[in-house]
Amino acid sequence: MLTDLFPRAHGRFLPLQPLGGVVEGFAQWLVDQDYTRTAVRRHVRCTRRLDRMLRQRGCHRLTEITSDGLSACVPTHVRRRADISLAATTRCWHRYLQECGLIAVAPPAASLSRRLLAAYVDHLRDVRGLAVLTIAAHVRDIAELLRALDYDTNTARLQALSVRDIEEFLQVVGRRQARGALQHVVAHVRGLLRFLAVTGEIRPGLETQIDTPRVYRLEQLPRALPWDTVQKFLQAIDRRTPKGRRDFAMFLLIATYGLRTSDVAALTLDAIEWRARRLRIVLRKGGTPLLLPLTDDVAAALAAYLRRGRPHLTCREVFLRCRAPAGLIERTAVTDAFQYWSRHSGLPISFQGPHCLRHSYAVHLLRRGVSLKTIGDVLGHRTAEATCVYLRLAIDDLRDVALPLPRTSAPAQAPEGAS
Repeated sequence: MLTDLFPRAHGRFLPLQPLGGVVEGFAQWLVDQDYTRTAVRRHVRCTRRLDRMLRQRGCHRLTEITSDGLSACVPTHVRRRADISLAATTRCWHRYLQECGLIAVAPPAASLSRRLLAAYVDHLRDVRGLAVLTIAAHVRDIAELLRALDYDTNTARLQALSVRDIEEFLQVVGRRQARGALQHVVAHVRGLLRFLAVTGEIRPGLETQIDTPRVYRLEQLPRALPWDTVQKFLQAIDRRTPKGRRDFAMFLLIATYGLRTSDVAALTLDAIEWRARRLRIVLRKGGTPLLLPLTDDVAAALAAYLRRGRPHLTCREVFLRCRAPAGLIERTAVTDAFQYWSRHSGLPISFQGPHCLRHSYAVHLLRRGVSLKTIGDVLGHRTAEATCVYLRLAIDDLRDVALPLPRTSAPAQAPEGAS
């Protein structure tokens, strides 16, 4: 591999210590991770600098390399392009050495905050029965609260927790959150306070003293696009590239079935029953199983991506990263792709996430006369109330049920001679 990458200069890398013995495998690993030839050459070149910095820190053999030693080679303030390249190369070497078993993956330190979070996660899962994504949202906000309280170094801070401490934390969070999102943060904090009160860590009743932002029910309309805008958005995606074929298939799934981004990111090859012409999906939110017909358009889009766009990896997830390193996508990648194609489409799309396609699909079904029960079943709603919010967007139907205004009669004229 080195001979192919550097026909004349490959001999510069083999004598390196401590990385020279595995630099050939490192280059091949980069190729297997779908890095471009230019990127592979750049990382291999930067290996010489990383190797020199390891020796300066007293590491002369491969067995002496540690995670902390690699991290210490990255400058604290990464500003120059050379430092950015070094940081990227160091991360690649760290992943490669871990996968080869040359660096032991040290378990995270059992800090006090980690212990508290682990106990709280067990409570949320076993006692309250929350979904995985909901638990993750709780953990994210509670971990930020514990960091703000400096819980790991000052455990007494939690026992002496006051309403003012919580209000100061919410003020910091509120600067970057809307009222609806901040309301969720308050709910997560209240849940933790109830848990701590039950376990005897804090005094009971503290959660009732926290105010929450006022969010009025149905104060905002669902974020829906006109259906012709949805069709133009799909047509604007360039399907001549692997990224375009992947993104078109993802957004076509949302526009055809109303799936959430988490459901699209978690879709597996086993969920596609080609011969039976159906999709078998378990919704990530709520765990509701759905059996959906596999339409011709969706089947063609998925087949085009699987044949001429998907990296050749053994994982069962359908949608994978288009850029190196190859691997699974997160649901945030679906949002990033939506924003990318929204900008390039030139359409008047003011929404920042693909969830508007789900709302647009629901309104489209409603205007075609599909019953609310059917729409709720397709979207995976647990109650009819969750589906009724789309009735507010059926403006033409609302005009039909409006009562006519009463006709105003002409004012009666006073008889002649009356004063």
